[in-house]
Parts: sequence; structure tokens; C-alpha cells
Amino acid sequence: MLGFVVKRLGAMVVMLVGLSITVFLLFSVLPADPARLTCGKSCTPDVVQANRVRLGLDKPLTEQYTTYVKGIFAGRTYNEGQGVAEIDCPAPCLGYSFSQQKPVTELITEAVPVTMWLALGSFVLWMAIGVTGGVIASLNRGRWLDVALQSTALVLYSLPTFFVGLIMLIVVIVQFGLLPYPDYYPPTQDFPKFFDTMLLPWLTIATASAAFYVRLTRTQMVETLGEDYIRTARAKGLTERAVTVKHALRAGLTPIVTAAGLDLGLLLGGAIIVEQIFNLPGVGRLAVGSVIDSDLPVITGVTLVAATFIIIANFVVDLLYMVIDPRVRLS
Repeated sequence: MLGFVVKRLGAMVVMLVGLSITVFLLFSVLPADPARLTCGKSCTPDVVQANRVRLGLDKPLTEQYTTYVKGIFAGRTYNEGQGVAEIDCPAPCLGYSFSQQKPVTELITEAVPVTMWLALGSFVLWMAIGVTGGVIASLNRGRWLDVALQSTALVLYSLPTFFVGLIMLIVVIVQFGLLPYPDYYPPTQDFPKFFDTMLLPWLTIATASAAFYVRLTRTQMVETLGEDYIRTARAKGLTERAVTVKHALRAGLTPIVTAAGLDLGLLLGGAIIVEQIFNLPGVGRLAVGSVIDSDLPVITGVTLVAATFIIIANFVVDLLYMVIDPRVRLS
């Protein structure tokens, strides 16, 4: 088991290194001049050149990357030795946004909790509804309940997220006033207001995702319930609940866990549409704002963090495989 964990951990480290190189190179070879993007419409050749020096863009590409990586682990100082006020960017430094006058890490740190609560809340909802609905559908295969669940799931899965979000916003908040208009509060500051703000975004994301997991769980359960060892378990006198939960559901969890882990990783990178609709100051909204403002350091930092979430989620999924299927420990 230890060998499996070490091997997966090593692969994750390699992917993270490759990710940092790819993201850095991707934004370094853009046709637009990164120094030109830092000063908006008031740019002059002198200002562009000064910003190029401040950002270290006048140095060779390999030295720029080395400085960037060093900043992540040890911090970085801008304007060092240039005769102007120095700007300290403490570790982990993902760059500095001159347009917002803040380190990129600080901007992302402010946005991540919002996206994290949005992702975790919707994840719990869609997994609970999706897996439960899929199990119920599989146990009633071919009956009216199975047909109703599948049909409902297909309809909900086909609805775009922005459509579901806008309908909930108009009906629940504008038309009937059942909830106040979203205004984010941290759960530690005011939990009732936090819950009121997050309920509709959670339901918006969970709607399509739960519909997908109903169909996925049903497919896996129907296939597993037809296996010989399931018939053997029933012949031994095990209860239907034990057969369903301990044998059939556990055996069919592998693709469900894979999809769930990757979906959660993607969501932690920012639910752009939902955060825009419900005015949530999360990572997705930060990314959209940085693209509109051509704030390249923020775009680079958000891209790196979002991709890191996906890699970590993939690593966690690999670890969960060991719990679900002991044979994985020997691979």
C-alpha cells in the first residue's frame, strides 16, 4: 500500500512541475506584450519599458521561470534596486497585480473560501441526490419509478446551468421574495445569511450534476446486480440492504468516485457562471474580471491554482480506490 501511495504522490509532483512549466510558457509566448497589459490605455513606451523591468520580463525566459518558482517557495521583491518603492510579495508568491495593487496570492486567497463553500455544498447535494436516486432506479428497473427518475434526470441534465440559475433567481428571489438577494457572508460571521446566499447556487449546480449521477449510478448498479456473486450473496440469506450497499454499490463505486473527484476538482477551480449570476466573489468571478482587465498575473495565478485543484482531486481519487477496491493496493 505504501508503494502505491508513494508512486501516486511522485506522479502528482511530476504533474505539478509540468503544470507550472506549461502555464508559465503558455502565457509567456502570447502575441500580446505582457508589459503593455499592465498599464491600460495610458501606456507610453517609457511606462511599458519600466513595467517590463519591474516584472522581470527583460530577463531570459529560463531566468523568469526560475524567479517565478522561487517566489512560490521563498517570496519575491518587485522594483528591487530600481530606485523606487519596493513591493514585497511573500511566499507563496504567484505574482503581483499592479492594476489591483495586491499580490495575486492575496486575491486568490480571498476568493477561494467562497468557491470552496460553493463546491462542497453543491457536491454533498448532488452526490446524496444522485447516488440515492440511481440506487432507487436500479432496484425498480423497468417500473414506473425507474422510468420517472430517468426521464426527470434526462430533462434536468439537458438544462444549461445559466438557465437554471436565472430561473431560480427570478422565481425564488424576485417573484416571490422567499430569499434575500445574494450578498455573501462568511459562515463564521453570519451563518443564516451565509446559508440564504448559498442555497440557490448549491441547488443550481446540483441540479444538472445530480441528474448525471442518477443515470451513472443506475447504470453501474444494474450491471453489478446481475453478477454471479450478487446472486450468491442473496442465496446465503443476506438482507437486500446488505446486498445492495455492501456488495453492489461498493463494487460499482469506482467510476462514480472517478467522476465525482474530477467534477469537484473542476468546481474548486471556479464555478464561473454560477458565481456571476449570484454575485459571489469566488475564483471564477476573479478569473472573469482578470480576463476583462487583461490582468495577466492574476490570469496566470488562477489558471495554475485551478489546475492544481484538479491534479490534487485526481490524487485523492487514486487513494479512495484503495478503500473501495483492495486489489488496487497491489498495483
